[in-house]
Amino acid sequence: MAEEPVTQEQDNIESLKEALTEANERAENNLTGWQRERADFSNYKKRVEQEKADLLNYGDAEMVKSILPVVDDMERAFSMVDHKFKNSSWVEGFRQIQRKLQDILRDHGCSEIECIGQPFDPNFHEAVAYEEGEEGTVIGEHRKGYKMKDKVLRAAQVTVGNGKPGEN
Repeated sequence: MAEEPVTQEQDNIESLKEALTEANERAENNLTGWQRERADFSNYKKRVEQEKADLLNYGDAEMVKSILPVVDDMERAFSMVDHKFKNSSWVEGFRQIQRKLQDILRDHGCSEIECIGQPFDPNFHEAVAYEEGEEGTVIGEHRKGYKMKDKVLRAAQVTVGNGKPGEN
């Protein structure tokens, strides 16, 4: 009869060991799940903060983009004004409107993308023609490009040099 309590005690110990192992596994699973959720939440917070910063920095981008065709039209109109009217008061009035539009763009962090003489960069330039000139260099501008802070709103449409004559 002395063996029976030892066996029962060993069974109890084995049962407790199994229960402890299961509890440790559940605890490890819970810890892993908690760590994963914490990382997901941290990533979510970072993403929301980035979206908030982008909204603050670029919230006006669509409005500014909608003004760019008006700015283009004003520049085209001034290039077409007959020489005898260049100094008239009504032309000067339109020039003031153009300056105000440019001030609005500048106030919203918008600036022109420099082109002529710059190396062609597809991030800022859209090649619409190739002509004789220094290879890979922007030699003409068809439509101005604009950026807002570090984001391109509209790429500049440019002519790119394709090398010297006879190299094509």
